[in-house]
Amino acid sequence: MTLGLITIELGCDLEVQCAQDTPMLLLMHVHSSRLLDLIGFEQISSEPPSAGTFVLDEEGNRFWRLVAPAGTSTIQLRAHVRDCGLPEPVAPGAPQAPVEELPVQCYPYLRASRYCESDLLAPMAWSLFGATPPGWERVQAICDWVHRRLLFDPSAARSSKTALEAEREGRGVCRDFAHLAVAFCRALNIPARYCTGYMGYTGVEESPEPIDYSGWFEAYLGGCWFTFDARTNQPRIGRVLVGRGRDAADVPILQSFGSHDLNSFRVITIARELEPDQADTTSLGTSSP
Repeated sequence: MTLGLITIELGCDLEVQCAQDTPMLLLMHVHSSRLLDLIGFEQISSEPPSAGTFVLDEEGNRFWRLVAPAGTSTIQLRAHVRDCGLPEPVAPGAPQAPVEELPVQCYPYLRASRYCESDLLAPMAWSLFGATPPGWERVQAICDWVHRRLLFDPSAARSSKTALEAEREGRGVCRDFAHLAVAFCRALNIPARYCTGYMGYTGVEESPEPIDYSGWFEAYLGGCWFTFDARTNQPRIGRVLVGRGRDAADVPILQSFGSHDLNSFRVITIARELEPDQADTTSLGTSSP
């Protein structure tokens, strides 16, 4: 399925409770790679008002840094993003590069990390996928296997769950699907990085679960990074990247440097198809990096 040019309204509302003034990093903003797709400007507000600043890391992730005052704070982000309305690219036959020929920037994504124990899962990975053709076919075989192996179960979510634990338990949420697939890819010398962002139900049947931040991954094949999603296991329309890293530890939605309680959390993703005259006249905005 394909759509015409679409605009996606996205946002996040959260409420936090702090016992004292608490520094925080929030990862809610559109990734720097999608800045040219912004329509107008992102709007972020907090109540009570707190001065915040953007922080850009080496992966292009745009964090909002602020000090939340003692008590209850609400933070709200809204943005509109233009999207081509096409499913994500599929490239069967994309080759896997020999490790010695990889760009140096890929090497961190071959190593085991906090939630992706590729070293411990290596024997299993080679047993399951060692006979598959290297490259795109091997990554897709990993996604197919993880998609069958894990049951999507929001009640099984926990912030400490690793790829190895997800495989043993056989259930989890989108980040667990991504972590397990990433760990298998790295064990097979395929650079893979964890991604998080906004993904609604554009072009697919809606699920009864409320929209949440989604987790997927990218694999380096044929000199490019391609999107894969072991949970949905199909190309999607309107995915909007927020953060990239080794695993979810690098791109938490909220990282506080002190104790806090998250009282409420809501994600918004609404896609609308543009009419031809709207597509011609809609201007793109930029935002602080």
